[in-house]
Amino acid sequence: MEFILPADPLVTGVLLICVGLFIGVFSGLLGIGGGTVMVPVLRLIFGLSAYAATATSLFAIIPTSLSGAATHLRNKTCVPKLGLVLGLGGAVTSALGVYLGSISPSWAIMLVAAVIILYSAYNMLKKALKIPSGKAAASDRAAGVAGRPATAGAASAGAAAVPVTAEAPEESKPVFVLGRRELVGGVLIGLVAGLASGYVGVGGGFIMVPLMTSWLGVPMRYASGTSLIAIIILCVPGVAEQMTLGNVDYFAGILLVLGSIPGAAVGAKLVKKVPERTLRFIFAGFLGVAAVMLLVKEAGLLG
Repeated sequence: MEFILPADPLVTGVLLICVGLFIGVFSGLLGIGGGTVMVPVLRLIFGLSAYAATATSLFAIIPTSLSGAATHLRNKTCVPKLGLVLGLGGAVTSALGVYLGSISPSWAIMLVAAVIILYSAYNMLKKALKIPSGKAAASDRAAGVAGRPATAGAASAGAAAVPVTAEAPEESKPVFVLGRRELVGGVLIGLVAGLASGYVGVGGGFIMVPLMTSWLGVPMRYASGTSLIAIIILCVPGVAEQMTLGNVDYFAGILLVLGSIPGAAVGAKLVKKVPERTLRFIFAGFLGVAAVMLLVKEAGLLG
């Protein structure tokens, strides 16, 4: 399945900026690079080849992630040193991913991309289901506060979300201690993310965020910003190689960036206003549809 757009460069340019704005908002809200959206959009809607779609996505991811990472740094919701370690690890393998992509058939690249996008949609949906709905959360807060002092109500509200322990509050604990184990783990995670980034034109956040939280114990509220810092670094070698190979569509890439940079800033400001649960459901649905459409299109090409 493929959409046919008007041949008018002005119309196409406006659409690209709007798509970039959409991607940027989600990037700022969810802490993603945006490749899981860019690749299917560039391939299905704008008709770019598999090689051009992945290369152009990688090209646009760096400034998009930079905009989001700047906000996380200002808000201190990231671990810069870990982001640097992840990024350097990924930079080692991202060029290898680009090379593997250059010698792979286009359908294989899109098949891997579709699998990655479906996996991202699954994770997004799973996280959405774990977040209490607005009414449930409000009911819990009301039940906890009714007839109790403010401090007791706050404790009860917290007990509804996490088990009560004798440990100190999370705010009084160190955010993250980067020891030898975490250093080695960060490099390994970066190596895997860099390979995937170069091969299918994504930032690698879908790999880094869950592994940071499960392997390294990074709190979720710091994982997204840390991932964006890593994405900026690990994508550079892959982008440089894609530019050398002549795969980047600069017209599409620059216009996407013109929309994604302000979009990421807007998304970062909307974090506290948009219900995360609803947002994740919408985004998971979008990714699922995009992945299925990619598979249908590539199956048609093979036939």
